[in-house]
Amino acid sequence: MTRQHITSGSHFEAEIGFSRAVVVDGWVFVSGTTGYDYAAMTIAPEIVAQCRQALINIRTTLEAAGAGFADVVRVRYILRAGEEFPLVLDMLRAAFGPARPAATMIVAGLADPAMRIEIEVTARLPGVGDHRGAAAHSPP
Repeated sequence: MTRQHITSGSHFEAEIGFSRAVVVDGWVFVSGTTGYDYAAMTIAPEIVAQCRQALINIRTTLEAAGAGFADVVRVRYILRAGEEFPLVLDMLRAAFGPARPAATMIVAGLADPAMRIEIEVTARLPGVGDHRGAAAHSPP
């Protein structure tokens, strides 16, 4: 089993003891990702800007692993306030809609009161275990 750790360079990863993503056996597990701009270590106050930055962070991480949004098979959205979900649906649909991953939306407290959204994804590297022909058949 090969295991690759991907980092964003955020001090959170070292302080808490996690990786931005772990790639193992063709799977890419991206940690819950917020709207922090890791270069500036800032976070915008509103959910739309946070969601946009979180998607940039996720795209960068997936690309470092050799994947993209089209390879996402599972996504979890965690929001501080469920009523804010409609404000980011268009962005989320644009990013994940073509892949149509399994999805869950959870309302919960987040680690920092400034955080409005956190997104976690699982992707499969392109070409790994590609059995598209088998998926086209319905079960008996």
